[in-house]
Amino acid sequence: MTALTLHPDRLLPADPATRGIARELYQQVRDLPITSPHGHVPARWLAEDAAFEDPTSLLLTPDHYVTRLLHAQGVSLADLGVGVADPTPQQRREAFRLLCAHWPVFRGTAVKTWLEAQLVEVFGVDVVPSARTADDVYDAIAERLRTPQFRPRALFQRFGIDVLATTDDPCDDLRHHRALLDDPQWGGRVVPTFRPDAYLEAGRPDWGERVEALGACAGVDTGTPAGWVAAMVERRAFFRAHGAVSSDHAHADARAEPLEAREAERLYAAARAGRTTPAEADALRRHLLFEQARMAADDGMVMTLHPGVCRDHHAATAQRYGADVGADIPTTVEFTRALRPVLDAFGTSPGFQLVLFTIDETTCSRELAPLAGFYPSVYVGAPWWFIDAPDAIARYRRAVTETAGFARTSGFIDDTRAFLSIPARHDTNRRVECGYLAELVAQHRLTLDEAAETAVDLVVARPREAFKL
Repeated sequence: MTALTLHPDRLLPADPATRGIARELYQQVRDLPITSPHGHVPARWLAEDAAFEDPTSLLLTPDHYVTRLLHAQGVSLADLGVGVADPTPQQRREAFRLLCAHWPVFRGTAVKTWLEAQLVEVFGVDVVPSARTADDVYDAIAERLRTPQFRPRALFQRFGIDVLATTDDPCDDLRHHRALLDDPQWGGRVVPTFRPDAYLEAGRPDWGERVEALGACAGVDTGTPAGWVAAMVERRAFFRAHGAVSSDHAHADARAEPLEAREAERLYAAARAGRTTPAEADALRRHLLFEQARMAADDGMVMTLHPGVCRDHHAATAQRYGADVGADIPTTVEFTRALRPVLDAFGTSPGFQLVLFTIDETTCSRELAPLAGFYPSVYVGAPWWFIDAPDAIARYRRAVTETAGFARTSGFIDDTRAFLSIPARHDTNRRVECGYLAELVAQHRLTLDEAAETAVDLVVARPREAFKL
């Protein structure tokens, strides 16, 4: 069997002199704790600390980075366990065999980097996955998952995670977060994130039902825009009491623009009756997003915004399998004019912080870096989703740093449901950032001491400042 190994200089610059500098910088940050201020790992896993069931349900089925590439090769999502309520042990093994048989599909992708790191560094697997080795790899992982060292809490500690943020619906009771807060045996920090998107999208068929549920949850009548705001204020306070530091927003565009009171009331009533046009629903959503910004300025929760994704691009896939299965596709997005009303109102307010993420790389140097280079409230979010890959991370750093500096960036976020990939993703970013800093040292634009200080700052201080941790 071919040996699976990780080169110690992977992702570092190819030039030997620059690589030596990068290697020295990387040693300063490789073992620093992980701050993960935006992700999707369930708090339940850590609260209950139950053993993971099998390799497929842990590494494959929930990771749309992996399943989308296999789907592109003609592999059925159902055969990978997606949308299957209770797959049999044989189905789970067959799904893993599909992953291994298609291993060459991942060449050149960040997914290969992350998966290989999990296999080697987390599980100690030393064979290359293939159709021939699939069962051996599966059995080796399954054996380890049965041991106490591979329970969620043990891995949390092993990975050196300092802070882990989840993503949660405003009506979530956060019982698993409360259980962690109340557990004297638990010493980690897991914080919820307020994600109200569905309650702003007035064009959704279920929007009225969701708004009613929001009111019931908050104990507030949401029959008017003022009631909607009051309910959101109450739920944000509930989240803050459970450790939340940020709210997360993802819509088709970045516009946040207030309406006149009468127009807001008219559109709100029409939306509750299911009578808004698409343009009216968008206008109401932009008004409600502006209200979220107003709340953020008042209560101090960081507002993160990542617009510009066409969700569920393939209708038949969405209907059969639901959301978040890899069928979301990036679109172009405009920030400068879209955010002017919010930044006019709150851009210099002491309590307001806005972290802007994009998958439209063209906006990084043209819009995001200049915005962050002027407004004290704005940070440029790290590359995420489709661009949280080595080459894209390097492009991001070159695009934003000359205009906004290192200090106006967010630090890395992993944005993942794949718990075991967290250290691999952060390590990838640390290696690429050290490569960039090494180039600046080699060009005599930074001293080695300045670069080392910056490398540590990017890992430790940037995410803590941007997310008020």
